[in-house]
Amino acid sequence: MTDTPTSTPPVTAHHLLAGNENPYPPLPGVLERATAALHTLNRYPDPAATRLVAALADHLNVPSAHVVVGPGSVGVLFQLVRAAAGPGDEVLFAWRSFEAYPEAAELAGATAAAVPLADGEVHDLTAMAAALTPRTKVVLVCNPNNPTGTAVPPAELVKFLDAIPDTTLVVLDEAYREFAPEDTPDGIDLYRTRPNLVVLRTFSKAYGLAGLRVGYAVAHDTVAAAARAVALPFGVSRIAQDAAVESLAAGSELHDRVRNLVAERNRVQAALRTQGWPLVESHANFVWLRLGEHTSAFAASCTEAGITAKVFPGEGVRLSIGEPDANDAALAVAAAWRARTA
Repeated sequence: MTDTPTSTPPVTAHHLLAGNENPYPPLPGVLERATAALHTLNRYPDPAATRLVAALADHLNVPSAHVVVGPGSVGVLFQLVRAAAGPGDEVLFAWRSFEAYPEAAELAGATAAAVPLADGEVHDLTAMAAALTPRTKVVLVCNPNNPTGTAVPPAELVKFLDAIPDTTLVVLDEAYREFAPEDTPDGIDLYRTRPNLVVLRTFSKAYGLAGLRVGYAVAHDTVAAAARAVALPFGVSRIAQDAAVESLAAGSELHDRVRNLVAERNRVQAALRTQGWPLVESHANFVWLRLGEHTSAFAASCTEAGITAKVFPGEGVRLSIGEPDANDAALAVAAAWRARTA
């Protein structure tokens, strides 16, 4: 006996706006390079990712010993937290921010210490500095912040970093840096004179390699060595390494794609403001809608329209910037919602 359907099947999502993925295919030459690596699938990858480390060191003008690669920036994040914190320690971060931060603290056996965002959905660096205790071993700063898209002003970030004890590790998560304005602080410049500062970046967003899982950190010798010591062996595949190296060589094409995505982000933000949405300015490849108790209902409207969005129950919805037609579909949902709730 078979069950009889009692409701209309849900619409199959075809607008993927939940993962902050790049809607464009890999950069020129990357797919060919990755495909060429397929013949090595019977072999383990280089555990030190030597070519990728060397390419990143050259690209960023840093020593190779300062580069740590791993399975996405989140993989490297977990290595850093595990290396620096443990039971009895605290990991401090803003909230709402990247949802992996409390998970990283928990897996390390440390206590997650969350400091609420300030007005304007930005890091409250003054409150974060005041929350430091002798137990604080790691401070995480997401800039631009996920999911709000806000960025910390340069002078405020420098003042904050100067207030952090040298014995506390600061991880500056710059997963979305490529989409930010030129005056956004550059973590690589800041790390050069701060041995306790680590810069975390990824190939998943602007470079469009989310499916290959490759990210990296730039840190001084002692921190970098500690992060490598707790890494899973062979964490980055040969295909991911080759694709990342080739991506670094496609600088002009990357800039063109980033410009296109930023222009589309600005178009979406302008349209939402015209509809009456109160938005904070996003410096990333997504927009943040603070919906509070209406979050679930808005998310349901997205689902009905075939849109997958990132939902933070009771807080809001994050919409990635995708293809223009996907963004238009999201704008149509937002417009209908405002019309019903105005």
